[in-house]
Amino acid sequence: MPAYLAGRFLSLAASLLAASLVIFLVLEIVPGDPARFMLGINAQPDTLAALRAQMGLDAPALTRYVTWLFGLFHGDFGISYTYKVPVAELVLDRIWISLPLALFALGLSTLIAFPAGIIAATRRNSPADVTVMGLTQLGVALPNFWFAMLLVLLFAVTLRWFSAGGFPGWDDPLLAIRALTLPAVALALPQASILSRVMRSAMLDTLSEDYVRTARAKGLSRGQTLWRHALRNALIPVLTIVGLQFSFLLAGAIIIENVFFLPGLGRLVFQAITARDLIVVKSVVMLLVAAVILVTFLVDVTYALVDPRLRRTSP
Repeated sequence: MPAYLAGRFLSLAASLLAASLVIFLVLEIVPGDPARFMLGINAQPDTLAALRAQMGLDAPALTRYVTWLFGLFHGDFGISYTYKVPVAELVLDRIWISLPLALFALGLSTLIAFPAGIIAATRRNSPADVTVMGLTQLGVALPNFWFAMLLVLLFAVTLRWFSAGGFPGWDDPLLAIRALTLPAVALALPQASILSRVMRSAMLDTLSEDYVRTARAKGLSRGQTLWRHALRNALIPVLTIVGLQFSFLLAGAIIIENVFFLPGLGRLVFQAITARDLIVVKSVVMLLVAAVILVTFLVDVTYALVDPRLRRTSP
């Protein structure tokens, strides 16, 4: 197990370093100068040069990359060109919306997908299986932003059960959760559909294994065989999807946050791209990529806990 964890840690560090380099290089080759964007096309050369020096854009690319990288290690993400405040403050303000939203959506997705996938697998080719697979196909096909607008029209405009957008803050937790409910449902639907199909497929593969038939032959009931043997072994591919879904829900909710006017990380990145605030884009994207890599690392560790055979394999 220690050797396995050491190998995963080395992979984690290498992935983070490679991701930081790719993000920096991509934003370096993006056309447009943030200083010229802020001053306009009629800016005087000396004024432009002074602003570039103030923003640190006149330094060599390698120097700026190393400075930015070391700043990330110390929690210093730089100063926003647009807001004139530390990027870390912007991230801390927005993360308390994006993170609960992602967790809320993932919880809904899991609560829907696990029972649906298990029911479909244990009742293969039955009306229940056909119904579940039909609904999941519909859930995968529906764009989540279109589904989000339907939710707004039904529950906010017509029924008036929820607000159409905005976030009231966490002073009243119930009101905050209520504001996140429709966005979480809109995000959870396609993810629950994907997870249900993966759960069904994994369960079908596991139920056809010899050790499942042996357990039944030894006298275990169908329910005992399902929960003690089949489900645990079927969780390995499902855990991969759950980890990837959390990363997607945290990093990929830009459209949903804009539909519901939620001031989260996704909306922050969208606004920073519009304003050419590249230091915000760089730092927030790096943070989101780091979250994806970290979740993948945790999934790998969970693999080792679920399947002891991985603890004995070399990294």
